[in-house]
Amino acid sequence: MDEEERAQVEASLPNEVTWNEMPMPEGDWHTGPRTYVWNVLRRYWAQQSRRAYVSSALPIYYPEEPRFAPDLLVVLDAEQRTRDKWVCSAEAHGLDWVMEVHAGGDRKTVAEANVQRYARLGIPEYFILDGRDCTLECYRLATPDARVYTRLEPQRGRYVSKVLGLEFQAEGERLQLWTSATPLLTYKERVLQLEAELQRREGLERRLKELEAELARLKKSQG
Repeated sequence: MDEEERAQVEASLPNEVTWNEMPMPEGDWHTGPRTYVWNVLRRYWAQQSRRAYVSSALPIYYPEEPRFAPDLLVVLDAEQRTRDKWVCSAEAHGLDWVMEVHAGGDRKTVAEANVQRYARLGIPEYFILDGRDCTLECYRLATPDARVYTRLEPQRGRYVSKVLGLEFQAEGERLQLWTSATPLLTYKERVLQLEAELQRREGLERRLKELEAELARLKKSQG
């Protein structure tokens, strides 16, 4: 098969995964956390000098493997552009990091079964998030050649992703991502933070003008 024929075969691969191939979504317990992590990772990698492709529910094709669509995925050193699927043979790269989100039921069963599958595919790290309880299970391949995951233990309450260079912490009902001592924010959270800072500065400027006016009055009364 030449390159043109290969490209035609890759282009013919379906751009979606059917409901028969994946568990049904679980409402806000599933969509909310998935969207939050997707937004945080997209914003973080958009600010880095190193490239990374971040996506969600994208059909994935490994050679001689049934397609699948993880909730979240990251591929390092890949261009962040619009794709309708990820074909490992065409991209010359498999996935580097995957997260599945569940709230129990069938999605939990599939997520747990994927501990074996993703390790066999050589995906370096696999995180599982319980969206209802906000708890994490995290796995890593101990070596590039390993095909069985090692389960990670939290360090000071955080799970460290060596692949992403980030830390994940479940805080009550919220998942927080960190880089060193700095919490990562979504675009919306950063906008709200900047607006609050702007309001604070405007308040300080108003107070400064009030003090300057009061000082001027005092000097005038003494004059």
